Amino acid sequence: MLERRHVERIVDAALEEDAPWGDLTSQTLVPADAVARAQLNAREAGVFAGALVYEIAMTRLDPSVKVTWHVADGDPFEPGAVLADIEGPARAVLQAERVGLNLVQRMCGIATLTAQYVEAVSPHPARVVDTRKTTPGLRALERHAVRCGGGHNHRYSLSDAVMAKDNHLAVAGDITEALRRAKADLPHTTQIEVEVDRLDQLDAVLSADAAGTIMLDNFSLDDLRAGVAKIAGRAIVEASGGITLDTIADVAATGVDVISVGALTHSVRALDLGLDITVS
Repeated sequence: MLERRHVERIVDAALEEDAPWGDLTSQTLVPADAVARAQLNAREAGVFAGALVYEIAMTRLDPSVKVTWHVADGDPFEPGAVLADIEGPARAVLQAERVGLNLVQRMCGIATLTAQYVEAVSPHPARVVDTRKTTPGLRALERHAVRCGGGHNHRYSLSDAVMAKDNHLAVAGDITEALRRAKADLPHTTQIEVEVDRLDQLDAVLSADAAGTIMLDNFSLDDLRAGVAKIAGRAIVEASGGITLDTIADVAATGVDVISVGALTHSVRALDLGLDITVS
């Protein structure tokens, strides 16, 4: 769940970046007492994400700005839909316009793409999850958008779980012993995940009896099926690596439990939304 304090920090940084010494155009052209009435409009279909983020962006400069919502996070919408009405001092609305749009357009893009991946996996039970391939500083927003689209989150940060990837294993020495030591040293509540990129690595990982999740990275479909059979329920099986909308259904059909998709956040296209303003 998004925390207001995190959103406020992100919005404050964005507003400072966009108008470090104020909005010169609005201050020059727009009367100080002008009131803007506006609509946040959808110019294409999608899934909504970011109501709290957009509302904070639009009200941060002047809390008298009012945002009235017609959608909630997770709602689908069609082209031409009015997502929200905005009313308040025109200078504040105009100065916040771009920041609010930038954030909510990206979040809606992520939610919409995630929903497409989730739909493609159906009717298989595999979870679609994101990765740490997020925009620096925006992870909380992007992860929230994934959930709005029906997906799930992977570990939030390097501090949340042990995830032994190929580079870790390359310097760890004996994989089995390294995992056993990790399990012995860690609290019982800490998850251990191990990434393998070949079937012949599985025996060493399984022998440690330490991994709660095993990631099969860039495996062929045949090798994914073989990996699922070999692991045989002794750990959660995650598939990862180059998975697209065209391939994810076949990956889900191999019997994996989790499918991680970096493209949900690192390659997403911002959805086309617009703020149409009248001033009185």
